[in-house]
Amino acid sequence: MGLQVRTGSVSIKGNFRDNNEDSCVVDPEGRYFIVADGMGGQCAGERASELATELFPQRLEQLIDFEGNDSSNVVNHIDKSVAYANGEIMALSQVDPNLHNMGTTVAFIVAHAKRFFVGGVGDSRVYRLNNDKLEQLTRDHSLTQALVDAGTISEEDASTHRYRNVLYRYLGTKDGAAGTEAVEIAPEPGDRFVICSDGVTDGIEDDTLAEIVGQHDDPQQAAEAVVESAEKGGSRDNITCIVVHID
Repeated sequence: MGLQVRTGSVSIKGNFRDNNEDSCVVDPEGRYFIVADGMGGQCAGERASELATELFPQRLEQLIDFEGNDSSNVVNHIDKSVAYANGEIMALSQVDPNLHNMGTTVAFIVAHAKRFFVGGVGDSRVYRLNNDKLEQLTRDHSLTQALVDAGTISEEDASTHRYRNVLYRYLGTKDGAAGTEAVEIAPEPGDRFVICSDGVTDGIEDDTLAEIVGQHDDPQQAAEAVVESAEKGGSRDNITCIVVHID
């Protein structure tokens, strides 16, 4: 793909959950990086996130010519790949009673022709740290974010709002195939990207996240430090983080 990247990743069940319903995948060839946060009773959430991180990249590899330079259809191919995973998750949830109503978020970076395509469905997030400035590149599909967008509540209110973890879009529903809102960006040397489940953002604020990611030159150490800080910070969810460094 023409970019020199180093990565680190960690996924733990955390202090308050019996099992880990998060999944993540780091492509050894650096073509994609994905985090999924499952939901549902018993093993349903775990199965949904596993399906997302298996089927989404599987279809990506079929549709995208990662050796080519034409990026004009990459966003469309990403959306088709997520829609495919969404359809399979919905179908399985309908035929297996143990997986009824399972769902999952997905957040990703897809690398193509020296560009990153960043997006997601749900409230897992992608951040970019550039020159010590942290920017959230994805938008949460949560009821609280919708209320913030409508001007009904403030960003400060949203952090403690009772509906902050209620999603109106995620994989496993019809709306899961409505697009990933992927944006194209040009990574720069020194950039650091974070892909994480809401277990990270439930446990640490953005300024702490920026500080941790900025002070570690090893992306694996950065990912471990982020997850550890979120766990100590009181996160009540599974905690998953991928850190990507651009050299």
